[in-house]
Amino acid sequence: MSTRLVRSIGFLVFAALGAHAAAQRRPTLQDVLARAAAYIERYEQELSGVVAEEQYVQDVTTDTAEGVRHRTLRSDILLIRPAGGDRYFQFRDVFEVDGEPVRDRNDRLERLFLQSSGGFDAGLAITRDSARYNIGRIDRTINVPLMALLFLDRKFQRQFRFAVSADPENKTRGLPNTATFSVSVDVWAVEYRETGDPTIVRDPYKHRNVPSRGRFWIEPESGRVLMTEHIAEVGDVRATVRVSYQSEPVDGLLVPIEMRETYTRSGRGRDQPYAIEGAATYSKFERLQAGPHGATRRPN
Repeated sequence: MSTRLVRSIGFLVFAALGAHAAAQRRPTLQDVLARAAAYIERYEQELSGVVAEEQYVQDVTTDTAEGVRHRTLRSDILLIRPAGGDRYFQFRDVFEVDGEPVRDRNDRLERLFLQSSGGFDAGLAITRDSARYNIGRIDRTINVPLMALLFLDRKFQRQFRFAVSADPENKTRGLPNTATFSVSVDVWAVEYRETGDPTIVRDPYKHRNVPSRGRFWIEPESGRVLMTEHIAEVGDVRATVRVSYQSEPVDGLLVPIEMRETYTRSGRGRDQPYAIEGAATYSKFERLQAGPHGATRRPN
């Protein structure tokens, strides 16, 4: 056997061993979910107290008579954990409605940051207040950009079943047609479906479970979340909220850049089909800091 042939066989053996080692290093779904949970834990800690400006447009898109069919909101969005609570909430503090100021922008948000208390009940009050300027005849409080990230929190993952999408086309199915919603080949599309009881999202009127489902787009090596999809259905109402995340100078984390949402009521009996659409963008990320004269903002 020639030396050249021996070397060729040796090269093939080492190549096969390298391919096997690479396959061995491929993370499992459990690995990716553990990395995502660690990322969300850091996310909640480091983004608590970070405020962003939200430009939010809502439209009622059906032909039924409606008092307000279009609305533009400008708001401050703050991630906060009420004292004594076991989860984080996002607070939308609206300071402008259709071009008209509705409050002193430099008052309520800072007071909330400094004086938050009351645990879960205070968090629910924050959530309800965030929805006060929504238009349309479908009540909704899940329209905050970080809502779906809560499902990857280590405390809540057991509420869900997860699966890696086996269909390559499922990576892009249904995504908004905007530049910020793009899919990399290195990202896993992880489907989720809530099976726990009670569910995280609840019907506030009939106190029914509202199971959540959707997809996460996750970098498998880092656990970073690039996009989320949250679908919730109760009765004949269906909500779909999709959020895109990109890099910003906020402690090296990905922050929400754009949110797209659709709410539909299929219509039963005399009710007509009904739909609301929303689009929000986020900018001007700053951190609130407690000081001797109250809370102050500083750019990241």
